[in-house]
Amino acid sequence: MSFINLEQLPFVGMSHEFVGETQGAPFSAYIVTAKPGQGAPLHRHPYVEVAFTIEGSATITVGDETREVKAGGIVVIPAGTPHRFVNSGDTILRQIDVHAGPRFVQTNL
Repeated sequence: MSFINLEQLPFVGMSHEFVGETQGAPFSAYIVTAKPGQGAPLHRHPYVEVAFTIEGSATITVGDETREVKAGGIVVIPAGTPHRFVNSGDTILRQIDVHAGPRFVQTNL
């Protein structure tokens, strides 16, 4: 068991990174704090990802579908499916992206 604070996690780009294998967990997560216009490039993972929008709004593309997702929205992204998101609002986007793997594996497209 471990107790950590968000500020103890590495901050890369626009996210704190919770790496499961470092913390003894079977999953990983990006805790996103994105400014308006910030987002991730089109990419895919070999495992399922679930994106929880906590605050703000994002335009999220999964495969051939693009939707506006607001606070409270949850997106399940199947393994191997190209996807991306961008903060499409005018305030901070807070999102938690849970990856079904003990470390991040990402292929940018």
